[in-house]
Amino acid sequence: MRLWILLLAVAVSTEEMPRENSCIERFPGIPGNPGHNGLPGRDGRDGAKGEKGDKGEPGNPGKPGRDGISGNKGESGADGRVEEKGNKGDKGERGWPGKFGPKGIPGPVGDKGQQGELGPQGRKGIKGDIGPIGPKGDKGEIGIQGEIGLRGPMGPMGHVGPKGETGGPGPKGSKGIQGERGWKGERGEKGNLGRTPVIARSAFSVALTTKFPPLNIPIRFDKVLYNSFNHYSTATGVFTCPVSGVYYFTYHITVFSRNVRVALVKNEHRMLHTADMYQGAEDQASGGIILELQKGDRIWLQSYGGETYNGLYADPDDDTVFSGFLLFSTSEASASVPLSK
Repeated sequence: MRLWILLLAVAVSTEEMPRENSCIERFPGIPGNPGHNGLPGRDGRDGAKGEKGDKGEPGNPGKPGRDGISGNKGESGADGRVEEKGNKGDKGERGWPGKFGPKGIPGPVGDKGQQGELGPQGRKGIKGDIGPIGPKGDKGEIGIQGEIGLRGPMGPMGHVGPKGETGGPGPKGSKGIQGERGWKGERGEKGNLGRTPVIARSAFSVALTTKFPPLNIPIRFDKVLYNSFNHYSTATGVFTCPVSGVYYFTYHITVFSRNVRVALVKNEHRMLHTADMYQGAEDQASGGIILELQKGDRIWLQSYGGETYNGLYADPDDDTVFSGFLLFSTSEASASVPLSK
């Protein structure tokens, strides 16, 4: 910097000297030779940063730029309709079995094929129509003669007839003449008719109309097939013995969708057990027993063994039936049996 000031002072002094002479002589001097270039000054970039200048006025808007080059085609995204798979729901309960569809039209008879392996047991077929009435059967044998009634009391004795006349004495040694026979006495009055014993009778047959009845209580068979003496109660499901004797009980049951365990119960004691393991198609089972009962004994049918053994089933095409009847009475006094209310 000092060098630049010194050079500037020399130049000014050399310029003033000719001027003084020129003023006197009025002749221009000979231009001097140009001086040597001075040393370059120090780089101003090292100087202190100046204060921020005032904000300039906004410039004119530029021209719109050209359209850029189209980019490469992106990869296909995931299908928005595909959602994340949810958790598997709980298994629903088994639905009621559907009814059989209508019978199709039989097709033409095909060629006889080779004998295949024995397949699983098929479903129970549709119940067929009732066949025509058969021919009249032969006359049955005459039944056993009923018991003889008690003998009535003896009637009163008839009147004694008049005594015959005695014959007169005959000659010695000869037999006397026999008197005439007396008149026959009148017939006595007819005795009273003895009481004819009334043979005790009892019978019932009932059916189930509901599916899967409650466990461990008497099954209420609510469809009456025969119950003229009202010895079976549809309200309680219990048969009450009306007269001491020997009885026969039987039942026919239909099994579907689960196993079955059934017992015939007498006064809280199981007398007969029947079990059926469900195999995937409708099953039938039955049982029968002869019991000697006393008047007032109670008989019923019940399921037991838990919900997996409660497959007792009934619908318009499949029956579950309970029946019983008196074989003969063991009561000493034969008497009529009043109808229970």
